[in-house]
Amino acid sequence: MTPAPNTTADRESDQTVAEKRAYEAVIERLSKASVDKHWEPYADIPWDDEDFLVRQDDPRWELPGVDKLGGHAWYRAQTPETRARIGLWRVATAMKIGLQFENLLKRGLLNYAYRLPNGSPEFRYVYHETIEEGHHGMMFQEFVNRTKFPINGMPGPLSLLAQITPWIPLISTELFFIFVLGGEDPIDHVQRKTLKEGQIRHPLEETIMRIHIAEEARHISFARHYLRRRVPRMPRHRRFALGIVSPVVLGIMARIMLSPPGSMIKRFRIPEHVVREVYTDNPETAQQIRDSVGKTRELCAELGMMNPVQRRVWKAMGIWAAPTGKAVR
Repeated sequence: MTPAPNTTADRESDQTVAEKRAYEAVIERLSKASVDKHWEPYADIPWDDEDFLVRQDDPRWELPGVDKLGGHAWYRAQTPETRARIGLWRVATAMKIGLQFENLLKRGLLNYAYRLPNGSPEFRYVYHETIEEGHHGMMFQEFVNRTKFPINGMPGPLSLLAQITPWIPLISTELFFIFVLGGEDPIDHVQRKTLKEGQIRHPLEETIMRIHIAEEARHISFARHYLRRRVPRMPRHRRFALGIVSPVVLGIMARIMLSPPGSMIKRFRIPEHVVREVYTDNPETAQQIRDSVGKTRELCAELGMMNPVQRRVWKAMGIWAAPTGKAVR
């Protein structure tokens, strides 16, 4: 039997060991899950089945009425073929931006793993995640190719600026994993809500979405557990700076992931007043963006990165809501 700790230092040491073991157990569990349950995009998706084929005028691509644009009078007044093409363009753009984000993420993960010491429990899981993100990229690009649309994804200037992202782990791994959550949490939030409400009508989109949600759940869990372990150990001034930068990253990322693509607006000549009514000046759209970063906002509060100064930044970025205190996993 292990003797009880006799001093405060002993108790703190035992707590540190217990926390480390719990953290490593989580990583081991995530690594095992990646082996036990994973998908191959060209083996597990029946791309050429008749029901899975991508046709630009397929009415199953039409935006549902609950969608902000799908419910607008301008959209409902378009021909069925145009409504289908707008819906497909939007889905394809989301996938293209998703694969571009995951390209940056993979390069950042490999830069992070490059410096890990022998025996590091994170090494194996980071490689599992990198492989899974590679599969997601192939899955998304295959979908985009089959639409036959000239989908570019991120605007050129933003894509160029984003190239600094893979180098963030060389400066701050904590900031890098905030970036990871900034790209993954909003999409995860929207995809889960969309599936729950039964808004997906095309089986190919649903299959891709379900695969993505299942594997991203592990990636999100790893990022959160990593931050829970690292952030409390950061020097106070660095934790303060991270609390200032985090809402800026999260606010920008959520808008990139959820905003309508400019190429779609231009291609289908969506009037400016429709864009304002549906996206820019719509309180429901603003609420969706706030909700999409809700879990990461709760995590930042849990980690002590929500003082009055930092809250002002959250409010300035339009993503503030009072934390509920619920545990976030």
